[in-house]
Formats: sequence, C-alpha cells, structure tokens
Amino acid sequence: MRELHALLLRAARFELGRRASALAQVRGEDREDLALQAADDAFVAIMGKLDGFRGESRFSTWAYKFALYEAAVRVRRRAWQHREVVLDPALWPALGDHADGPAARHERAELLTAIRELIGSALTPHQREVLVALTIQDVPIDVLAERLGSTRGALYKALHDARRALRSHLAAAGHDLAWIA
Repeated sequence: MRELHALLLRAARFELGRRASALAQVRGEDREDLALQAADDAFVAIMGKLDGFRGESRFSTWAYKFALYEAAVRVRRRAWQHREVVLDPALWPALGDHADGPAARHERAELLTAIRELIGSALTPHQREVLVALTIQDVPIDVLAERLGSTRGALYKALHDARRALRSHLAAAGHDLAWIA
C-alpha cells in the first residue's frame, strides 16, 4: 500500500509539473498539497475499482493513470477556482463562422443559424446550459459538475443528448453534416 501511494504521488507530481504553466500562481507547498490530494484520491479510486483491473497492462501502469487523471482534475479546478462561471445560454448566438470562400461561408452560415435556432428550441434548458458551458465557454467538465452539483457522467449524458438532438434535427432539415464529423 505504501509503495502504491508513493507511485501515485510521483505520478501526481509529474502531472502537476507537466501542467506547471497552469499553476504559475500556486506556491511550492500548495503544489505539494495538490499532489498529495491527487495521490490520495487516486488511491481511493483504485481501491474502489480494483475488481475492474483486467490485467491487460502492468498494475503500476493502470494505477499511474488514476494519479495523472486526479492531478489533471486538480489543475483544471485550480485554474477556474476564482473565475466566475457564467451559465448564460444566451451566449450561443456568438458562434462564429470561419469558412473559406463565399459558398462555403454561406453554407456554414446557414448551418450555424440553424444550430443557433435549434439550441434555443430543440434542447431542454439543462441541455442548453451544459452544451453552452462546455462547448462554447470551454468550462472544464469537473468545474461545471461542481458548480451545478452534478457529476461528470450526468453532464456527459446531457451533452451527448444535446448533440444527438441537434444532429437529428439538422439531418431532418437536410443539412450536410459531413464536415462536422
């Protein structure tokens, strides 16, 4: 157990070091505290998912990923710690058009107009809020889950449902979605 925790702590420190630019304002002891928290949470997650280890990789490789993930989550949360998350569904009309050429620009403008209208009419308020926050405002899903009192899984599901609804309505209206893939 002690060796596993030491491995997780090394992995968390590595990930925090790799993302050091996002932690420029974090002092050394706070960074070490983040690494320790990440290692602790990774340890708990590993213990909870131990039955799911299939042996397809070395145990240390499998466990290492938990620490990398937990450290990355902490970096994202820290980056958004003092930032206000404005959950304003009215921001979706700000979608831009970056197409080349007049014909492509016109085609994409029509598609973006249709998407804007569908975001307002085809999605539930929750789907709209999640879609706008995650895809337009680039709010990290961990931060959004925390602010909404939800889970990552629930937000992924809402985002998936929103995208599926938009694709379905756009395809039914005859829009070519091949370039979106």
